[in-house]
Amino acid sequence: MIYFDHAATSWPKPPGVVEAMIASMTEAGANPGRSGHRMSVAAGRLVYEAREALATLVGADDALRIVFGLNVTEALNLALRGLLHPGDHVITSAMEHNAVMRPLRALERQGVALTVVPCSPEGALDPADVEAAITERTRLIVINHASNVVGTLQPLAPIGRLARDHGLLFLVDAAQTAGAYPIDVHAMHIDLLAFTGHKALGGPMGTGGLWVGERVDTRTMEPLKRGGTGSLSEHEEQPGFLPDRYESGTANTPGIAGLGAAVRWVLAQGVDAIRAHEVALTRRLLAGLLAIPGVTVYGPQDAERQTATVSVNIDGIEPSEAALWLDDEYEIMCRSGLHCSPAAHRTIGTFPRGTVRLSMGVHNTAEEVDTVLDAIGRLASRRS
Repeated sequence: MIYFDHAATSWPKPPGVVEAMIASMTEAGANPGRSGHRMSVAAGRLVYEAREALATLVGADDALRIVFGLNVTEALNLALRGLLHPGDHVITSAMEHNAVMRPLRALERQGVALTVVPCSPEGALDPADVEAAITERTRLIVINHASNVVGTLQPLAPIGRLARDHGLLFLVDAAQTAGAYPIDVHAMHIDLLAFTGHKALGGPMGTGGLWVGERVDTRTMEPLKRGGTGSLSEHEEQPGFLPDRYESGTANTPGIAGLGAAVRWVLAQGVDAIRAHEVALTRRLLAGLLAIPGVTVYGPQDAERQTATVSVNIDGIEPSEAALWLDDEYEIMCRSGLHCSPAAHRTIGTFPRGTVRLSMGVHNTAEEVDTVLDAIGRLASRRS
C-alpha cells in the first residue's frame, strides 16, 4: 500500500506515539491538574511536556501560551469567535479551508465585515492586495500558511509585518505546515498560530490547539467554552490566565501524550531535514506528472513554493473515478473532490469538479513516487 493522503492525516505515526498514549493510560491515567497525588501530577507533567515541545517547534518563549483543543478547526473558531464582534472587519484569502471560511461567513451574518482577497490561479496571495483591503475597522488578518488543495505557501512574514504596521492581529492556520515547514512565530510576526496534531506533527486525531501571542489581549478574547479547569475552583467565573482561560474540561491526556512524543520525534529529525525530504519528493512527482499527456497539474508546480501536496486531473476521467481506480488497482491512497475548500477550487478553476490530490509525508519514498507516476500514466493512457 502507498499512502498519499497526508494532507488529510499523516500515516504511519512516528515511533513512540502509540507507546506514549498507552503509557499515559497505564502509568499516568489520572486527571491532570485536578488532584495533588502522584498520578495526577504525572498526567499534568505529560501535558506540560507536550506544550514545551510545541513551543520549541514554533519558536515560542512561553509554553503556557500553547492552548490545547480538539483540532485546528476548534482553535480557529476560538480565535475568530473570541476576537471578532459586530462592526469589526476581517481580511482573509480566496484559498482558505472551510475551517476558516465557515466561521467567517457565520460572523458575517452577525455583523462582522469580511473581505476575501483574490489569489492567483496558482493560489498565491500578494501582500500588497492584503494591505489594500485594510480599513479603519479592520481588526484581524487570517491566512492559511499553505493550501490543503495545491500546497501553495503564502508569504507570512510580509503579511505579518504589514499587520504590525497597521496595528492589526495576524492569525495563521498552520494545519498543513506545522511539523513539515520551519515556523518561527516571532520572525513571521504571527500573533495567533492554529495547529492540528494529526497531520505533519505526527500525533493522533483529536489533538490540536492555538498559540496565543503576547500582543493578544486575552481579557477581551472570549473563550469558546467555560467550565472546570482545576484552578481557582472557589470562583464561579472563568480564570483569566493562560492556558486555563481557554481549556475548560478534562484534557485528552492520552492524545496529548502521543502528540508530545510525535513533536519530540519531529524535533529530533529536524524540520529542515523533513522539509528537504519532502521538497525532493515533490520535485520528482511534479516532473513526472508534467510529462504525462492528458494530466493537468494545478498550483505553483514548484517544489520550493509549495508543500508536498499536488492536485491533478486526468482528461476524460472524473476525480472520484481516478482515485477509486488508484486504490483498487494499485493500493494507492489519495483523496478526490473539493477537500473542504470550495474557495480554493474556485480560485484554481476546478470547482465544482474538484481534483485528485496526492499528498506526501516524511515516511514516503522516491520509489513510491515512481509507482504513483507509473499508475497515473497507465490511467491517463486509458482516457476516453
